[in-house]
Amino acid sequence: MSGIKFIDATLRDGNHALKQQISTDTVEKYCRGMDGSGVEAVIVGHGNGLGASSLQVGLALETDEDLLGTARKSLRSTKLGAYLIPGFGTIKDDIDPALDIGVDLFKIGCHCTEADTTRQHIEYVKFMDKTAYGILMMYHLATTDRVLEEAKKMQSYGADGVILMDSAGASTPELVKSTVCSLVEALDIEVGFHAHNNLGLAVANTYIAVQEGATIIDGTLRGLGAGAGNCPIEAVAALLQKEQYDLGLNLYQLFDVSKEIVAPLMNPPLSGLDDISIVSGMAGVFSAFKVHVINASREFKVDPRDIFMELGRQKVVAGQEDKIVEIAEKLQKGEIRR
Repeated sequence: MSGIKFIDATLRDGNHALKQQISTDTVEKYCRGMDGSGVEAVIVGHGNGLGASSLQVGLALETDEDLLGTARKSLRSTKLGAYLIPGFGTIKDDIDPALDIGVDLFKIGCHCTEADTTRQHIEYVKFMDKTAYGILMMYHLATTDRVLEEAKKMQSYGADGVILMDSAGASTPELVKSTVCSLVEALDIEVGFHAHNNLGLAVANTYIAVQEGATIIDGTLRGLGAGAGNCPIEAVAALLQKEQYDLGLNLYQLFDVSKEIVAPLMNPPLSGLDDISIVSGMAGVFSAFKVHVINASREFKVDPRDIFMELGRQKVVAGQEDKIVEIAEKLQKGEIRR
């Protein structure tokens, strides 16, 4: 059994856990370590993608150009990838410069019901003869039929594949199975899965996605990422290898980079299962809100778990970070019942 692609988001999703402070030095060491490991691409940049560095979602330590440029020099046989959410990034200001640097693969993301916003970006990337994957974030908030409808739009725009992003780590195994199966049966392009571990199911859910026909695994080494972290690539790769999947990965190389480069970044641990991450998954809230929620809870002296539960009740999504402070303030004033 083969045909599984691994897309490594450690230097992108991991930036959330590191408060967008990944340096060019880290990028250089990491990309040199991962080059030729068998992963399809290494995604590099701000946690929210190209053009997202801001006070609202976090100021990056380095510019997109510096991060991507450093990675490009360090990756010889492994593809360089970038992530973009329309609204944060644009074609002119972000995709074109990335193309000039030498980015091979673009992931174009949106909320699970807003595929229309990705059309011009996906079409442009394909016009420029590069790989384009459509990303449906927070897919658990829509029905399976609606998710399929949005995925079909991305396919019609020319996307090479559609990746379901469990941005809140809220997926049950049953939801993964039914949604991935629906997309695999109906689409003519690849289907992928990006898990978060808020309910401790990242590896299990990713494995189920593969069993249902997903051919793209989107994860991070050591699970470094927003909230409770992502599906750890080395763990799910070991599981699949144990199950006789021929992955084309150098598993020991992944272990070495995880231990020598990623582990020191996580001291103290920055991702993992704690009460706040678990409540985030229960509430179905974007994992990358964790740092903002903790900061707001300290400022207004309220319980961060209460903030997450209210964010879930209001179905707040990525891009609405201002609601975090608003809810914290209302909790402090007693305007929201806990």
